[in-house]
Amino acid sequence: MGDVAESTVVRQWHELLALHATVSGELECRLQDAHGIGVSEFEALERLATCDRKCRSADLLEAVHLSQSATSRLVARLEKEGLVERAMCEQDRRGIFVTLTDAGRRRYEEAKPTHRAVLRETLGDARLSTAG
Repeated sequence: MGDVAESTVVRQWHELLALHATVSGELECRLQDAHGIGVSEFEALERLATCDRKCRSADLLEAVHLSQSATSRLVARLEKEGLVERAMCEQDRRGIFVTLTDAGRRRYEEAKPTHRAVLRETLGDARLSTAG
């Protein structure tokens, strides 16, 4: 990779990191202030709300981008708040399904407009450079 190409890629990477920090920070503040949940909680609720079938705990890993143990703790917090329920998989006793409760669906539906508004506000005018 030449010096110019490398500096362009590094600049784009830094722009992406800055954009991610801006969006994540704003989402975290607004979701917490208005709905009492953070970004990871919202992403888990959204995955469960849009899942066509029962979701395994492992399915949430790709939605929340946390480690397996951190995702387990997240699910435990959501369960304690009454937003999700866990159940054993009948076919595979090692598997655990996670489903939204009515309260979880309500919280998701209430938080979704806030989430989308933040995305529109922070990403609507965002431009990641693709040329150097």
